[in-house]
Amino acid sequence: MQHRIVVLGAGYTGAVAAGRLARRLRREDAAITLVNAEPDFVERVRMHQVAVGQDLRHRSLDEMFAGTGVVLRLARVTGVDVDRRTVAVTGVNGPAESGELEYDTLVYALGSSWNHQDVPGTVEHAHEISGRPGALRLRERLARLDAGQPVVVVGGGLTGLEAATEIAEARPDLDVALTARGGLGDWLSPKGRRHLRKVFAALGVTAHENADVTAVGADHVTTADGTTVPAAVTVWTTGFAVHPIARATSLDVTGTGQIVVDGTMRSVSHPDVYAIGDAALVAGPGGKPLRMSCASGTPTAWQAADAIAARLTGGKLPNAPLRYFNQCISLGRREGLIQYVTADDRAVRAALTGRLAAGYKEVVCKAAAWGVVNPTLGLPTRRRPVARRTPEPAPATGTPA
Repeated sequence: MQHRIVVLGAGYTGAVAAGRLARRLRREDAAITLVNAEPDFVERVRMHQVAVGQDLRHRSLDEMFAGTGVVLRLARVTGVDVDRRTVAVTGVNGPAESGELEYDTLVYALGSSWNHQDVPGTVEHAHEISGRPGALRLRERLARLDAGQPVVVVGGGLTGLEAATEIAEARPDLDVALTARGGLGDWLSPKGRRHLRKVFAALGVTAHENADVTAVGADHVTTADGTTVPAAVTVWTTGFAVHPIARATSLDVTGTGQIVVDGTMRSVSHPDVYAIGDAALVAGPGGKPLRMSCASGTPTAWQAADAIAARLTGGKLPNAPLRYFNQCISLGRREGLIQYVTADDRAVRAALTGRLAAGYKEVVCKAAAWGVVNPTLGLPTRRRPVARRTPEPAPATGTPA
């Protein structure tokens, strides 16, 4: 009997995990099913480009996984029963794809969406770019704006910086502003902050610093001190919220709904479940949780896939460190900022700026996409027979095995 592995979600982490598992395990021993609601892979890190009218290359999941042994199931996940080891799905192309999937090992990679933080008016009036549907809606709205109309990007993190500069570069006729709870780029090095302000000035982006937005209206946002900032379009980029399904299960999750995992990405409460990417609470250097990002997610996918393969085949468990090296920020198509950081993501003095940094960021994005759309290339073939059919019990302490 084949060991049934079900991977939920085909974003960066889920697609990478499925491909890596296909590379590690023999087809006669393992049946790998990848569940996703969309038929193609979406480069989530480029949604700010989609929002301003740029077209991305189409990447079909069917074509990506052809010949790998991975079975694609086009469906939405509607429920997970970790006690019965089943996943409920609803087919996106009709009832034929709906039903229940049974698993022996589950890889939970459903990721995250925008976090409106229950700020009044956000759901009704703000746009988000956490996925392709939201980016396309914003694209249509921006295309209808007349010259001189104001656009406000709420959130001074990486997504906000990229969105504000991309919009300002693509539409120099608009009045683009960004609101940040703290200072502009206050986590960056002095060199990084200087370059960010230089780019904002060149693009004409107004920065409202120390401005916590407390309400969103149809034509404005309001900050905590009562200031009203005009906004024909509001773009909300203040963080991400994980998919709610895990919270409805008996899995051990955090208050925000992230699944608590050990160092091999295995659930501390259910040893047959692995969580990766934004869906997991992963401890990095010094025990500090990894932030939600592609830079964090892909290494967790490698770790989980290698751990699953090792446990099934009797191999050695992976022990790769999960750490950061830099933060890559695009500031339009011609400018960028690469902020070098410590292992636990704190800025150091060194930073790369300008066109070279923009090129660096583009290479990183292309490399990440290449790793996803070529799921079984770039790794040595090490397929081994499955030695045991069920995962071993989870450690009682929740520490890596």
